[in-house]
Amino acid sequence: MASADTQTAPLPAHEMTSFPRQLPSLRSNQGSEVGSASTAWMLPTSLSVPTSEMRARYDRDGYIWIKNLIPREDVLDMREHYFTQFAHTGILKPNSCPREGIFNPANDPLLHQGIGATPDAQTLDLLDIAHTTPDYRKFLEHPSLRAFVRDFMGWDKEVLVDRAMLRHNVPGSLSTAVHYDKLFLRAGEAEFLTAWVPIGDCAANGGGLMYLENSNTLGEEIEAEFMRNSQHMPEAERIDAFNKNMAAGGFLSHDAEEFGRVEGKGGRWLVGDYEAGDVVFHKPYMVHAATRNEDEKGRIRLASDLRFYEEGAGLDRRWLRVWRHDDGL
Repeated sequence: MASADTQTAPLPAHEMTSFPRQLPSLRSNQGSEVGSASTAWMLPTSLSVPTSEMRARYDRDGYIWIKNLIPREDVLDMREHYFTQFAHTGILKPNSCPREGIFNPANDPLLHQGIGATPDAQTLDLLDIAHTTPDYRKFLEHPSLRAFVRDFMGWDKEVLVDRAMLRHNVPGSLSTAVHYDKLFLRAGEAEFLTAWVPIGDCAANGGGLMYLENSNTLGEEIEAEFMRNSQHMPEAERIDAFNKNMAAGGFLSHDAEEFGRVEGKGGRWLVGDYEAGDVVFHKPYMVHAATRNEDEKGRIRLASDLRFYEEGAGLDRRWLRVWRHDDGL
């Protein structure tokens, strides 16, 4: 019999199931921890599930977590490549290897933050370079990922915006606050598909994404209100995630517990124990955040955020350039 803490959507008979471990306590940047009564496990989906059923889950839940989409060793190669570039900064535990990506516990976490925080000038330069390396750009073209996106969305050809993002998050540092992705891609009219790719294993309390259950409609309602309040602004300001109607950093909240309880009307935060090779896809208005990294093994959370459009669709052209720390988006 399923635990009361597991997500209630049934798994089909042909999909292998296992009982997840007990839910850990989760934290965001501010506020109280998100207790087990306000969390639940995400529903993993095997590649053996028919595409039609995958689409039904995605439309129902606002996300779909695909297990083992990319070969594990390909993902770990990318992890090793990334942390090799940062090894000289002292971010890694002495005598550990970049492929493991273990944080040096003797360091101040706030001095080794990635995108979305306030890294020093040296780290900013390294982050800019990391987004342009041939290894990373090749990883973004991975045939397993690209073929899945086309098949899942029913597109003849997909377009991945150049502004893909690599985020590392060391244990104890700030995590990504509560938001939905459309906040940052308002200039495009067409629907896009976000792919969140954990580059390495990432436990539920290790800085990975958590999703507010059934929140896609909530995101649409919040965005509609933002648009009503900004209708008299100039176009450039209206589509800006950082305009005067928005909270700091373009986010909805830094307190996931409070947001889920109040705006989410008690909705649960869904989390997963992600493995290298997994990919989570979600809708543009699905409300989500990252957990605070409290990984017991000291693993640095590394992931890439990707946005796909159908070729020829009205995309947000501001995102057609490679990420830079000073690009204003």
